[in-house]
Amino acid sequence: MRTTMPSAWRAAFAAAALAVASGARADTLSCDMTQYKASQGLTAAAAADTLTVTWAGADGSELRMRLAIDNGAPVVRELAAQRRGGQWATLGRNLRPEFRVTSGRRRVGSDQLNTYRELGIPLTRELLEREKWNAFWDAPLNVPGMVLGPNSDELKKLLDLPRRAEEIKRAQASYQATGCEVKTEGTRLEITFPGLSMGIFAGRLQFTVYKGANLIRQEAIAKTEEPSVAYKYEAGLQGFSTDAQRVRWRDTSGDWQKYEFGGTPNQSLVALRARNRVATVEGPGGSIAFFPPPHKFFFSRELEINLGYVWYRKDDEKLFSIGVRHADHEEMFRPQGVPGHDEWVTGRITQAERFTEGNFALYNAPPGTWQRMAMFLYVTPEAAPAAIDGALAFTHNDTYKPVAGYQVMNTHYHAPFTMQLKDAGSLDVQAEWIPAIRSRGVNIVLMSDFHADGHMADPGPIRLDELKSFYQAAARHSDKDFTILFLEEPHQWFGYHWNLFFPRPVYWVQSRKEGQPFVETDPQLGKVYHVGSRADAMNLMKAENGLMWMAHQRTKNTSGYPDALKDTDYFRTDQFMGGEYRPNVPTDLSQREMCEWVCFDAMDAMNNWTAKSALKPKFIVAATDTYMKYPDDDVYPEEYGNYVRLDKTPTHKEGWSKLSEALRAGDFFVTSGEVLIKDFKVEGRGARRTIVADLEWTFPLDFVEVVWGDGQKTGRQIVATSEAGAFGSKRITIPFDAAGKDWVRVSAWDIAANGAFTQPVRLSP
Repeated sequence: MRTTMPSAWRAAFAAAALAVASGARADTLSCDMTQYKASQGLTAAAAADTLTVTWAGADGSELRMRLAIDNGAPVVRELAAQRRGGQWATLGRNLRPEFRVTSGRRRVGSDQLNTYRELGIPLTRELLEREKWNAFWDAPLNVPGMVLGPNSDELKKLLDLPRRAEEIKRAQASYQATGCEVKTEGTRLEITFPGLSMGIFAGRLQFTVYKGANLIRQEAIAKTEEPSVAYKYEAGLQGFSTDAQRVRWRDTSGDWQKYEFGGTPNQSLVALRARNRVATVEGPGGSIAFFPPPHKFFFSRELEINLGYVWYRKDDEKLFSIGVRHADHEEMFRPQGVPGHDEWVTGRITQAERFTEGNFALYNAPPGTWQRMAMFLYVTPEAAPAAIDGALAFTHNDTYKPVAGYQVMNTHYHAPFTMQLKDAGSLDVQAEWIPAIRSRGVNIVLMSDFHADGHMADPGPIRLDELKSFYQAAARHSDKDFTILFLEEPHQWFGYHWNLFFPRPVYWVQSRKEGQPFVETDPQLGKVYHVGSRADAMNLMKAENGLMWMAHQRTKNTSGYPDALKDTDYFRTDQFMGGEYRPNVPTDLSQREMCEWVCFDAMDAMNNWTAKSALKPKFIVAATDTYMKYPDDDVYPEEYGNYVRLDKTPTHKEGWSKLSEALRAGDFFVTSGEVLIKDFKVEGRGARRTIVADLEWTFPLDFVEVVWGDGQKTGRQIVATSEAGAFGSKRITIPFDAAGKDWVRVSAWDIAANGAFTQPVRLSP
């Protein structure tokens, strides 16, 4: 898979390659060492024109990086590794960091505006400017663009559509560095070079190394002052030797592949659909795995097709480059079924086209925010398989690590489960999404079936037969440690999309004719509910002990919520549980967490609105909200999991009422997978309390945050954890003044913006 490259970029690459090959002029290197603190296993020393950084890696290995400046451009003069007691092996010389950005214009989604219109809220310029940063249905690089839903002519004018090609800007980083700054932060060392320029962005280049880990984080930290920027980036290193090194990776089926640079030079990046988003440079002295941040790198999509996130480029006969990247556009998924035979295939094809055209949102870059465009390197004296294993240890090989006393639950999948099996003529056909999700270590799947397939609005026999088929198929394809349950996403009566979960199979239709009973008895199905209004829906929830929570609040067609419902009667019930956590809607690389406004602020606001009441807290449940899945898709980056406190996986035979009870009690934590909060409690009485949390992490831990509310405002305390190296665990205790506060929660985040958080707990007197 090739990435088209503008001619100006090709010229820049050729010039840089020539500079590497010929040996550019070395500048005098002056480094500010005032914030550097020498420590065993993490040292930096400046001499003449070179800064030498040496640090202890894993398993007794040692790493070394020599940095310099050539004609204003930072360069890795040498990257080397050695085994315990062994000799130093050089893995790269005169390596030049490269960064590129492609940007477009951020627009608010037409689905958001139609929802505000339904709420009676004027579509002012202020609203458009605020809500554009919460857009999901946006594709800034797709010209001419599209409008979803009604009022298309008016919205096209309001959104200044169609898009224009001149909105898209591409730029490559250039450097005018005159020195560097070296800073010690606990067990990490940051080396920063100012003077980075990249089109509409400007800032600095930074390398960070971590004591006890073989990691290097290479990043451009830059900001723009432009008003409506959505962008993506590519990062890389140029200057590896084609004579002594090769690129190795595993393809999406898990088979090893290689490229040894026997072909002619490339004119553009060669994107690799590498399994787990990682590839390696391998040579006689060791290997360098290169990969993007596992979750933060990925903006919101409807699909998890592997678009090729790592790349190589043969620059000339002697040198090549490697790095990470995003595609310019989405690709169509493979619609399940046979065209002309299966009932829903045509609709799935139309849906695939809509996803491709309308959703590829890129990152937000609000004016003045420092965007961190990162790439990770894992440096080892071992061969490529060990390098990839070392890199994947940080994501538990893209799985959720089992934790005693917890079951992993993932929610909100729109793969067409029931209709796929009915189209196939057998409920015993294994749907492709099952191995794709189960192999991640998930125990419980809440499938949001019938959202795009099936007859959700049918008033009778068809809908009931499809529900029956779902329950039967879910029971057949569940296992001792894997259970499929039903989570429906209606969009009637409440003004937004909402999730509905019952502790048992329930038969109901989304229609009630005048004079029709609310509940009837079917001779085969038992109770059948007819729901035709908000009041009916709430009565159904109470009758069957159901739970409801918002889908994708503050974005898409749930924009304006929960703010618009805080005074409703149903919000002030315990059946209404809260909202969802979909971390990359939107994605802003200046934020240390993920989903600060759409998710966390919404949850905190809901709990302040219900403070000092007898209501249970409001929670947010991790959700995926994507569609077709196949085993070769890259599912892990788009997901966060819910670790629910249950001793065993619920079964269809025994029922899942305990799962429902645990969810409503908030007895679960949400995680990307890399950070675990195995236990959390608030000890003490009165004003003097102690927050206690048992943490485990893979990437070095960055900070722990305690968040609380008093009914009027939200407060937070951030505890830096820069001393926490890679692959650690610790019970943390944080003194907490509970005076006047109503609720509290805890989150923990690592240096790659992977994280975990607890649900809020009420503070008893």
